[in-house]
Amino acid sequence: MTEVNTPPRVGGWTRFVTARPRLSLLVALVITALAVLAGSGVADRLGAGGWEDPAAESTYATKALEREFPGSQPNLLLLIDAGEASVDDPAVAAEAKRLAERLAGERGVTGVGSYWQARTPALRAEDGHEALIAARITGDEKTAGETLERIAPHYRGTHGTVEAGIGGPVAVRHEMQTIIQEDLTRAELIALPVTLVLLVMVFGSAVAALLPLGIGIVAILGTNAVLRGLTELTDVSVFAINLTTALGLGLAIDYALFIVRRYREELSTGADPLTAIGTTLRTAGRTVLFSALTVAVSLAAMLVFPQYFLRSFAYAGIAVVLLAAAAALILLPAALILLGHRVNALDLRRLFRRGHRPDPTRQEGRAWARTATLVMRRAPFFALGTTAVLVLLGLPFLGVKFGTADDRQLPSTSESHVVQQHIREGFPGSPGGGLEVLAEGRATEAQYGAYKERVAALPDVARVDGPLVKGDFAYFTVLPKGEAVDDPAQRLVGDLRETRAPFDTKVTGTAAVLVDSKHAIGERLPPAAVFITIVTLLLVFLLTGSVLIPIQAVVLNALSLTAMFGAVVWVFQDGHLSGLLAFTSSGSIETTLPVLMFCVAFGLSMDYGVFLLSRIKEEYDRTGDHDQAVRHGLARTGGLITAAAVILAVVMVAIGTSRVTNTKMLGLGIALAVLMDAMIVRSLLVPAVMRLTGRATWWAPRPLRRFHERFGLSEAEPERTVAETEPARDKAGASAG
Repeated sequence: MTEVNTPPRVGGWTRFVTARPRLSLLVALVITALAVLAGSGVADRLGAGGWEDPAAESTYATKALEREFPGSQPNLLLLIDAGEASVDDPAVAAEAKRLAERLAGERGVTGVGSYWQARTPALRAEDGHEALIAARITGDEKTAGETLERIAPHYRGTHGTVEAGIGGPVAVRHEMQTIIQEDLTRAELIALPVTLVLLVMVFGSAVAALLPLGIGIVAILGTNAVLRGLTELTDVSVFAINLTTALGLGLAIDYALFIVRRYREELSTGADPLTAIGTTLRTAGRTVLFSALTVAVSLAAMLVFPQYFLRSFAYAGIAVVLLAAAAALILLPAALILLGHRVNALDLRRLFRRGHRPDPTRQEGRAWARTATLVMRRAPFFALGTTAVLVLLGLPFLGVKFGTADDRQLPSTSESHVVQQHIREGFPGSPGGGLEVLAEGRATEAQYGAYKERVAALPDVARVDGPLVKGDFAYFTVLPKGEAVDDPAQRLVGDLRETRAPFDTKVTGTAAVLVDSKHAIGERLPPAAVFITIVTLLLVFLLTGSVLIPIQAVVLNALSLTAMFGAVVWVFQDGHLSGLLAFTSSGSIETTLPVLMFCVAFGLSMDYGVFLLSRIKEEYDRTGDHDQAVRHGLARTGGLITAAAVILAVVMVAIGTSRVTNTKMLGLGIALAVLMDAMIVRSLLVPAVMRLTGRATWWAPRPLRRFHERFGLSEAEPERTVAETEPARDKAGASAG
């Protein structure tokens, strides 16, 4: 290695993480063991809901109805199938009544009612062969799930002349929670060995390949412990553990890849392990820290939304990102110090080589340099062409329809899905899909009657039942003419809220929850977007010192997500590939999913963007040659970013094998976004745009330049700047770059 002034000394942060590497790893092992204990059973404490706004009118009305009229909000449905007989057959009726009476005596069950009790037409199938017993299981999600587990085996199956199936919201939630836990275990069993094989292919060395995997496991176990602690303070969604696994493996591997790759580069130039780790932490280590901050910022934006479904992903995501970065910046350097040159041990690629072959890393770098040269030579073509393709892929999102998560999230063979599908297709008026109007304040029978007539006259109303009166409270059930959450049902929510009444009214029901959820997201989306944009602009400015690059980063990152959003609508809303991917399309996208997918995918895009920009910036500071800096940056990071993206995509696809549609959508959608970002945006669009903007890319007004000089971050070492570097030293630095 050609020496440049004095070799960098180990100090500060580097000294802290490398002074006692064995002690550091021992402490990490103890902390990880404690995290395993602390995080055990976390999935059993997570909820399967969280899509509603807790401050919304519909939420208030739902809680009031649960308190005052438990039977008005049934969450358990028994579908009684009489086979070829009629539900009015005396033998069928007698057996159904016995089941209803037995259910009413169960601990934790209230508000039991049935078709045979009141002969309500809505509880009888149109073909006359099926009818419903409805009840409410009391308590929170965990308590209700435990009650369902206890009583379900006694009601499911054959009873005399009838067959009983279990459905309703509590059954859907419980089955969803169970399936997610099973699918997560399967995803981990798929992702871990495939990831290890890919890492061996990237590094060659089996020892180097195991390091990123270890960092990912530490991050996942630590986050599970954090989530377990949070369940003592707030509600956390069961879906969040999928993100914990995906980001824990994906980002930890990204960060470890970046650090191990740079460390091996430094060793290859002749540096001793301590000097190599010092240079690595001052360069790649700082980039990893910055990258973790940008990802955490994107995920933190979900904290502004009131739904605990979204907030849970912020809790899990921020925790796993920071833990992955901490493990990569503290544990990994300690392990590298102990391994030294043995990090290259067990090079499995030698088994497939004959004789001496050139270093594949150098070959890879030359290939990416040629790609950058080609793209920059035809920059307008690549800039316009890739932008047009990305916009075209995103066009289906213009037809997005928002809805709520229901039983169709589950596999078509799951019991609660089968029961709900029978109800949806065979019963009049979509039982369970009506709207409830809570009336507060005493009123006369005539006043209730006049209000009922006004509601019945609304254009989208099929039928009005009630009122049922209890003291100062009463409620009406309003059945819409169409589907439970279609556009007419949502319009009806607004009409009901505007209908004049001599008492206070609050509207709830599936359509009302959807309307309130859309309102809550729409109201908070602008501040969330502003937060992500401003903080991202600031962080990228601190990294680059440029005014233009942060703007480019935000715009190009957002553009990289268009394919994901277009595919979500084309596949999951419109139902294309539903047979191949084994899901049931509900004809809509759950309202919170696009927000979640944007925050996660934008953060991951920034992750790769920071890796590329930091290396371009380092080379530009060293040489002052803009085009050379772009070529060098892509040559040094193109293969690394692509490998990291492929590995993360494998993890996300493993998550996407879930039988729950929302999890499938999340995994496959983000996998697509990550691959598009790495292979299209970073490889083609970024170098093309930077070639078009030229040296103006690095411009900043003087006050901002002074601010960056004082507070900014650069991967370049202080001695190697354009102002201070001489040509001979440039060549020396290039050998280490």
